[in-house]
Amino acid sequence: MPTETPAAGATSGARPLAHPTREDIRLTQVLHALADPMRLRIVCALDAADGELNCADIELPVSKSTCTHHFRVLRENGLITQFYRGTAKMNALRRDDLEALFPGLIGGVLRAARLQERRLGER
Repeated sequence: MPTETPAAGATSGARPLAHPTREDIRLTQVLHALADPMRLRIVCALDAADGELNCADIELPVSKSTCTHHFRVLRENGLITQFYRGTAKMNALRRDDLEALFPGLIGGVLRAARLQERRLGER
């Protein structure tokens, strides 16, 4: 069941966003979310940042509404946490939750994505 607790660093009084609890995250949903190239790109960018990024900090070759959709899918499937800091929507990878549930999965996916990027010269 999704919770609506603000993430660490969230501005008090900011509108909370629904996130699944660790126990509600499912492997099939994680894999489905990662199957889209734009969502995988977002996860890779968050991993490379090793912290929080504003939605606008991640450039995607799609419309703003499509970006919003991709971030929502990642949040609702437990890959990222989102919270407001002022008017900015911040994003962070839920690495600890993902590693606890599926040891080695996110690290393996990120390594494979980097290898594919080098092999195909993407971006």
